[in-house]
Amino acid sequence: MAWIKKNKLMAALLMAFIVAAGVFLTFTLTKDEAVAKFNGETISKDELYDKMVEQYGSATVDQIISDKIIAAEAKKQKVTVSDSTLNEEIGKLKEQYGGEDGFNQALESNNTTLAAVKKDLKNYIILKKLMEPDIKITDEEMKTYFDENKDSFATAEQVKASHILVADEKTAKEVKQKLDNGEDFATLAKKYSSDEGTKDNGGELGYFSKGTMVTEFEDVAFSLPVNKISDPVKTDYGYHIIKVESKKAAKEANYEDSKAQIKETLFDQKVDSEYETWLDKKKKSYDIENSLSTEA
Repeated sequence: MAWIKKNKLMAALLMAFIVAAGVFLTFTLTKDEAVAKFNGETISKDELYDKMVEQYGSATVDQIISDKIIAAEAKKQKVTVSDSTLNEEIGKLKEQYGGEDGFNQALESNNTTLAAVKKDLKNYIILKKLMEPDIKITDEEMKTYFDENKDSFATAEQVKASHILVADEKTAKEVKQKLDNGEDFATLAKKYSSDEGTKDNGGELGYFSKGTMVTEFEDVAFSLPVNKISDPVKTDYGYHIIKVESKKAAKEANYEDSKAQIKETLFDQKVDSEYETWLDKKKKSYDIENSLSTEA
């Protein structure tokens, strides 16, 4: 699934920056108060704000107008996005980032919030619904895309496993003995594991393919039968006790199995490439005045 267009996201960030800066300047500085000085010469808040409008104002106003057009079209055509649809798409994003923890780390590193992502994603889904009648995808396009990207549709062998990581061999053997005596793996992971990223969910690692984990860990995980628990495995991180939950065999790329994914990918690409044309067409239906517009 495509993410929000970069230029749209950048414009949104710039808009937020300008608005926030404007509010800050309005409420914290008087008209003549300086925001900086250069060789004794003051730089006023008005000079700063004028420069911000000069550099970012046109693009920001364009974005506001675009958002209002999308909202108006959605209202006119009764296009909505249900909470279940939005949550499903958020779930897909979390999978792309390897789960809840990876997704939250991505939010933090991008200095954003789940609420902000939901808002942008909802607007993007609405846009896709509005543009859908104008977008055509042929079987020939789909087959060509499959042939050119066949490797990305093949699936490598995968293992779903959990682990308990401890620092020393003595503790590892003690935990293994408890497991041999019938104690619950997830409960022991929460109690003993030093892996802060997995201990709270019982040591679950999810599915992974070869090349994801260190060699010593992978060699055991891929050779261990389903529902079996390994003896302690030493790596540079400490001693692991591994439990294999399930396995997925390697699968060659298959066009029929990949059609839905291919169609979604091509649809997202066309939304991106045809967005400006669609928007220009819709603008003709509205009375728009933009004093900052750079168009002749």
